[in-house]
Amino acid sequence: MDNAGNQSWGSLTLSLVKRFRTPFIQNVQSPARHHQLPNPHPSPTPSPSRTQEEQSQNSKKPGYFAMDSEGSAVLHRNLQHQFLRLTHGSKSRLFLEDGRSIIDASGGAAVACIGHGDARVRDAMAAQLDKVSYCSTMFYTTDVYEQLCKQLIQSTHGQMSKVLIVSSGSEAMEAAMKLARQYFLEKPDSEPKRVNFIARHLSYHGTTLGSLSMGGHVFRRAKFEPMLLKNISRVSPCFAYRGQGQDENDEAYVARLAEELDKEFQRLGPETVCAFVAEPVVGAALGCVPSVPGYFKAMKQVCEKHGALLILDEVMCGMGRTGTLHAWQQEDVVPDIQTMGKCLGGGYQPIAGVLVNHKVIDALSQGSGAFVHGHTYQGHPVACAAALEVQKIISQDHLLENVREMGKLLSEGLIRRLSSHPNVGNIRGRGLFWGIEFVSEQSTKKSFPNKAGVAMGIAELGLTESYGIAVYPGTGTVDGISGDHVIVSPPYNTTADEIEEIVGTIERLVNDYFKEKKIAC
Repeated sequence: MDNAGNQSWGSLTLSLVKRFRTPFIQNVQSPARHHQLPNPHPSPTPSPSRTQEEQSQNSKKPGYFAMDSEGSAVLHRNLQHQFLRLTHGSKSRLFLEDGRSIIDASGGAAVACIGHGDARVRDAMAAQLDKVSYCSTMFYTTDVYEQLCKQLIQSTHGQMSKVLIVSSGSEAMEAAMKLARQYFLEKPDSEPKRVNFIARHLSYHGTTLGSLSMGGHVFRRAKFEPMLLKNISRVSPCFAYRGQGQDENDEAYVARLAEELDKEFQRLGPETVCAFVAEPVVGAALGCVPSVPGYFKAMKQVCEKHGALLILDEVMCGMGRTGTLHAWQQEDVVPDIQTMGKCLGGGYQPIAGVLVNHKVIDALSQGSGAFVHGHTYQGHPVACAAALEVQKIISQDHLLENVREMGKLLSEGLIRRLSSHPNVGNIRGRGLFWGIEFVSEQSTKKSFPNKAGVAMGIAELGLTESYGIAVYPGTGTVDGISGDHVIVSPPYNTTADEIEEIVGTIERLVNDYFKEKKIAC
């Protein structure tokens, strides 16, 4: 992408600082990695005449988000709203304090991969607590940390060399960035000029300043733009529905994107680039968008041509979510560095990680022998115990096979029941990771205006008593501001009956939402 292209995106970003000044609802999800999603149609502020009794009565209505004036000491994602309160979870269901149950068709932000309340994970965590609850990794290691990392390396069939265990996907991306830089300082022919990264537009890589800098989601960046790193540029994502020409086959599309990446290397100076960073299947930012065949193989060839690394972010799409333990195992490439997160521990503990290949580790081993990085809670024993047990369950219960089988049922069901709806533009995904993009016109792919709040509206309606289903909403699908999608990502042990329930409920939810809002074509 040329300078003009980068400047146009920058101008669009700056315009948002003025555009969005009102509070917004944000989706509730795992604290491990926050994907902050705006609600472009915030509930109106109660008038001063409304009595406390009326507010109290309304707050008990299913799906009602009441004003939280003084009750909670929590710094919630939105201080003006009261969120639905969970009491417990069991398998694919969540239970609210008012007695209702919700089928968790998204696993939060695609986190709860083996469902809720698995006693085997609880027992593994309790057993570790009886041994040691915390380990200062500056001085010690633990059996459970070693076992988890060994299992993860074995899962790559020896393609990767070492693992760093941290507490969130954002932490993992920060570590990956620093590791890439240190690699070029430590290798025998040191390359200190390599400080730049190339990522993609319409991407999400975390919420801390470094990882947010890596991401290309306009809305999430807007308020913090002046603080973000300036050594990261972006190229187009591989988004066939919106990016591939009508008469352009996959091979030509891949060639065009590879040329764009190559030109960006040339613009920056190939000798200054550390790595190209991308998600194998784009999650929150685009809604489960896989690449076309051959894309990542071509991107890696460009990286190798210029001596740069390939970093794959699998925090949301990895650890079995798309049908193989690592999403890159379906792409005919091996990354130099890989981040992982949500389905590593399935939500039972906050845990994420960084997988590193032999080339990078060899450079560090033959150089300083140390990675200049660390966190207080890295390699946390109880988190490792939870993740190790989750991974054992995935293996022993043959859940990857179930992901592929149930994923086929889910995709076929969604496509059969929703593809003809005038406001469904595209249904895409892989394994048990599927996105539904909504449009105002199918023929033109025109998105709804941001103020319509379609994705969040559908998600909120789904949580009401009439539907009792949780889907994960996303906005900015088109340009980082406009565009709506929801993600459907149920647990790996979901049954065929549950898939049928999920598909049927989502069909009814989508039909009723557009009928009620009267914004169908």
